[in-house]
Amino acid sequence: MGEPNYYQTLRVDAAATQAEVKRAYRRLVKEFHPDRNPDAQAREEMVRINAAYEVLGDRKARQSYDRRRWGTGGGGSQPGRHRQSRSRRTSSAHQAATADERIYCWLTQVYHPLNLEVDRIIDALDEQIDELSADPFDDELMENFVDYIRSCQVFLQRAESAFESQRNPSVLAGVAADLYHCLTQLSDGIEELEYFSLNYDDHHLHVGQELFRIARGLQLDACDRIQPII
Repeated sequence: MGEPNYYQTLRVDAAATQAEVKRAYRRLVKEFHPDRNPDAQAREEMVRINAAYEVLGDRKARQSYDRRRWGTGGGGSQPGRHRQSRSRRTSSAHQAATADERIYCWLTQVYHPLNLEVDRIIDALDEQIDELSADPFDDELMENFVDYIRSCQVFLQRAESAFESQRNPSVLAGVAADLYHCLTQLSDGIEELEYFSLNYDDHHLHVGQELFRIARGLQLDACDRIQPII
């Protein structure tokens, strides 16, 4: 068969869940990472491991691989890494409200809740990295960092729900645009941190930090825009 057996490479069963594939990949990366295992054979194994996870770690790519290999697979849901275009719902309850009332409503129900969740994500990053830097290969420290990533994903989902909960007043269009891009940067940054937790590649950690920094700047830009209005 032309393609290698990626399941064998990651040492998982073909029926393994995505979570099991991810755990297997992380375990093998720790075993063969150049910082712990510098010989040439380990480097070659890392290449094979990364190639296998690139396919099996993505639900859609895995389904295509399974179809090519066994003529099966195909029914799963699309991976949710790429955000669909945002659709802002119009609230009919406020159609008759004055402009000032609409602004107040948007600030209290969208702007302030969203910023609270953004702060929860960004404010904890430096402390989390400092704790992990003691030994990134320590299972307990990495699990704490993974817990932080999971929390960030929850906070981001809340922020996105607040943002999408109602249409912004036209006078706040610039503020809304800054916040939209802020959330986009945070989503990408969280994804980079998750990659780092899997493969211990500092590049992903540094990119995640930079994306969080850009997100903070956009959050502050939105704050500056809003001051003359309120």
